[in-house]
Amino acid sequence: MSLIHAQELEKSFGERTLFSDVAFDVFEQDHVGLVGVNGCGKSTLMRMIAGLEPHDGRGQLSVSKSASVALLDQSPSWNAGLTLNEAVLEASGRWVAAERELHEIADAIERGGASAALIHRQADLQERYQAGGGLTYRARTRSTLLGLGFSEEELERPISVMSGGQMRKASLAKILMSDADLLLLDEPTNHLDIASLEWLETYLSAFRGAFLIVSHDRYFLDRVCNRIFEMENGSLHAYAGNYSQSMEKKMDEREFAMRKYQNTLREIKRIEGIIEQQRRWNQARNYVTIASKEKQIERIKSTLVKPEDAPQSIHFHLRADALTANEVVVCKDLSKRFGEREIFRSLNLMIRRDQKVCLLGANGCGKTTLLRILTNKIEPDAGSYKLGSNVHVGYYEQGSVRPNDPRTVLEALNAMFPRYDTKQLRNLLGSFLFRGDDVFKRVSDLSGGEYARIQLLKLMLGGSNVLFLDEPTNHLDIPSCEALEDALNDYGGTMLIVTHDRYLANRIADRIVIMDEDGMREFEGDWDAYKTFLAESTAPKGKEAPAVKNDYLLAKERKSTLLKAKTALKRAEERVHAEEAALLALEEKAFDPKIASDFESAKSVYEELAAQKTLVESCYAEWERAEAEHRALLEEEDE
Repeated sequence: MSLIHAQELEKSFGERTLFSDVAFDVFEQDHVGLVGVNGCGKSTLMRMIAGLEPHDGRGQLSVSKSASVALLDQSPSWNAGLTLNEAVLEASGRWVAAERELHEIADAIERGGASAALIHRQADLQERYQAGGGLTYRARTRSTLLGLGFSEEELERPISVMSGGQMRKASLAKILMSDADLLLLDEPTNHLDIASLEWLETYLSAFRGAFLIVSHDRYFLDRVCNRIFEMENGSLHAYAGNYSQSMEKKMDEREFAMRKYQNTLREIKRIEGIIEQQRRWNQARNYVTIASKEKQIERIKSTLVKPEDAPQSIHFHLRADALTANEVVVCKDLSKRFGEREIFRSLNLMIRRDQKVCLLGANGCGKTTLLRILTNKIEPDAGSYKLGSNVHVGYYEQGSVRPNDPRTVLEALNAMFPRYDTKQLRNLLGSFLFRGDDVFKRVSDLSGGEYARIQLLKLMLGGSNVLFLDEPTNHLDIPSCEALEDALNDYGGTMLIVTHDRYLANRIADRIVIMDEDGMREFEGDWDAYKTFLAESTAPKGKEAPAVKNDYLLAKERKSTLLKAKTALKRAEERVHAEEAALLALEEKAFDPKIASDFESAKSVYEELAAQKTLVESCYAEWERAEAEHRALLEEEDE
């Protein structure tokens, strides 16, 4: 049964067309992810389905009248005076009403006797109450709130005093408890830590109804969705499978379409060659052939469709300055509290050169506080920390924290990077999707996504050899997340990344650090390897067996070793080129007539030359060792 049917849907705002000719169906038990770049119309489409936004033109949009629909509101409102638990229990109003009626029937029977009508009504209501979940709705509400990260104490706090993020989570809990047939969830993973994310994934994976989810969390989409709708270039494309499967199909389809397009162009060119040849022969029968071939070209061109270009996304590169320190970050017995609340105590952490560390943990455990201490923005209450010598930090603050800066984007960047002129800055801003009058937007007026892109641009221009990144993928759409991950993969420096983005942790991390009330727990590997380790370590064990690394972990280790060898080879090669350039400069200096005619100067230069030649020889030896190690690892991979 189709819950949603859409055909030839259109939506415009002024002269800007968000999308047109959109068609799709959502069926019972469909678990659909809705993806696309920021501003493509995903939230607008959700509001249209919920009946809060009209569509344009002659399109059709129908939602099954027998289906109940629940929309996750971006700005929920609550009745004053309710506790968190009471506010969410409002979603189960029919069971509250059923309980009230059952009490009233029991009182009526006790006062006036049991009439047949009352007995029948009581039995019917009691049966529906028990069969529909009336006996468990309070327990399920509590379980849902705890699963989304609320504490037992917070359940009884007034909802009016809660933060916007907490209200958003409460709204999600209310939607999940609504027993709706169709859930419309716009960014439900916002404000959730990893434990809450995993709880929500388990809940939605087992959900018997249908849902349509807008999300940029690719790991989440892979876990809960069986279909993906992608809005791109004003159209909607539907794919079967989760996000990763859908994008593979999309790439295959795009590659096939481009190959077909190029082959068709070649065929047109071949036929045009035949026509040109026939014209040169200049015979009557040749003109019959020419006419036939020209018609053939017209037919081919009428079916020729050029594949759409991918939507514009940011593109940038991060390059690390040289770093000499082996110990980049050292924290010893760090403690921090705010008022009566202890954030963390006796925290110890060591990060070495070239390590890519992802720091994960529950909301409020102190991850951002740690970064602010390491960047000298706040002081610890106890313990010590230090950064290695020659460490230059590039710091990315959470994108939601926007300064009250009245300057335009262009003015702010010009003040921070005066070595770039206006034209250069505008070109750079264009690479981060600030085009035309966008560069004159005030910093204080930027959206979360726009400010996140400005932060990335500052990282690119700042020059650093160590990156501290606080939730860098928040507010970024999926193409921007992928661009960031590509840049981080190419970055040759050390990283400490606070994140809830498990997809990012899988692509970047070679070490996972979990921060909790007990301090730090560390694991060598990415997120999937960490979860595999946890699953194996907590699984029921029979007879004790020697610890053996699984194939997944071994493959990850081989990949990490190969990547390190490749990086070492590249650096050795760059060192050789640099030292050879220095040797060439010394040789030119030695042949300078002024130097050659001065005995003391010439002697000094020749001593430098001898030392530099020795250094170049040692660099070549290091290069050969690195090349041999890299080649050996490649041969192992091929076996």
